[in-house]
Amino acid sequence: MNEKEKSHAGLLYQPGDPELVADRADTVKKLYEYNNIHPLDREARLVAIRGLLGKTGDNCVVEQPLFCTYGYNTTVGDNFFLNVNCKLMDSGKISIGNNVFIAPNVCLITEEHAMDVEQRLAGLEYTHPVHIGDNVWICAGAIVLPGVTIGANSVIGAGSVVTKDIPPDSLAVGNPCKVIRSLKKAL
Repeated sequence: MNEKEKSHAGLLYQPGDPELVADRADTVKKLYEYNNIHPLDREARLVAIRGLLGKTGDNCVVEQPLFCTYGYNTTVGDNFFLNVNCKLMDSGKISIGNNVFIAPNVCLITEEHAMDVEQRLAGLEYTHPVHIGDNVWICAGAIVLPGVTIGANSVIGAGSVVTKDIPPDSLAVGNPCKVIRSLKKAL
């Protein structure tokens, strides 16, 4: 099993592996090109973002600037909007559903350093996927940590730090982020 396969399996892996280093360097080039396209040139931006992310649905808008670790580990559905200055720390898989709105300065994180000091000093990491369901709105400055699933139709409040799964149809806020009420409509 190579280092990329280990990372996708949630196993301890070495991000300094030459293949992964080369992939990140390629991503840096693509990000530089994307972030320097004229903001009003929507067609060029769409072509570039489709060459950067693993999969994009229809009506995908990603505002500049954007940062991602690899890009190819992130998939987004239809009617996706990502606002300015977001970070997709996608050493692991990030899957984003349809009709998702992500506000400025949001960070989705899949990687974490080893807790064992010797492993950490050796540069070893783990990844855990992040899943964002359909019809989710993540407000400005929120941070979603590794392994989190945000259920469909949920809203994450501004500045929240999401450390655990959020069930569908929830309004969740805070640090740590907690559900404060259901968004399910009464019948």
